[in-house]
Amino acid sequence: HLVNIHLVYTLNQAYMAMNAGATYICPLAGRLHDQGHDAFALYEDCVDAIDRYGYNSKVMVSSVRHAEHVRMAIKVGAHAVTAPWGVMRALCSNVLTDLGTSQFEEHTRLMTQTVRGILTAKNPQVSLQATIQDALLQMTESGMGAVAVMEGTALKGIFTDGDIRRQLREKGKAVLDARMADFTYKAPITVDADSLLYEAVNAFKQHKVDNLIVLEGTQVAGILDIQDFVREGLIGG
Repeated sequence: HLVNIHLVYTLNQAYMAMNAGATYICPLAGRLHDQGHDAFALYEDCVDAIDRYGYNSKVMVSSVRHAEHVRMAIKVGAHAVTAPWGVMRALCSNVLTDLGTSQFEEHTRLMTQTVRGILTAKNPQVSLQATIQDALLQMTESGMGAVAVMEGTALKGIFTDGDIRRQLREKGKAVLDARMADFTYKAPITVDADSLLYEAVNAFKQHKVDNLIVLEGTQVAGILDIQDFVREGLIGG
């Protein structure tokens, strides 16, 4: 029969259990520590006694409170532990492992997923005849910080909320009635909808911009905001 001797607190008790042929001997780590005793010194003594006298008994660490108890059980050569599920889960937990896993997942997504996968259906655009107020309305409705400026069906440039603030500082509220055609535009930074995400990240970093125009062929498919990548956990905030 398999016999488990529980509530063991001394080497004398453990020795008698070994001699009687107990399958498992279970000193209680947590309870011994609660009373100020070195529980793992007792476990180590029990393991040594089994090895010295050739008993078949095994030492089981019981009353496990946390992962450190399991680590100590391994160090002293205990044969088994009884542990709650919370402690079992903690055995594989480590902040560096969690960080590394997160980074692996992030890099995998960057190298395998395309821009199309995180592009929203929002595609704010204004024509050259639109006013800044029209652009501001488009940004507000889309929840994005930029609009694509179109000349017919052709992309002319990008106008951002930062551009609006700069224009207001320079020209005051009267600028709200200005038309998009009144401004000059640099060639917008674009990325193809089928580009991998890491290409978009490189574009953000290389050009030091917060918004990218996404193209599908020659057509504007939408706008990527750097905050889209922050929300997806693909780059730090």
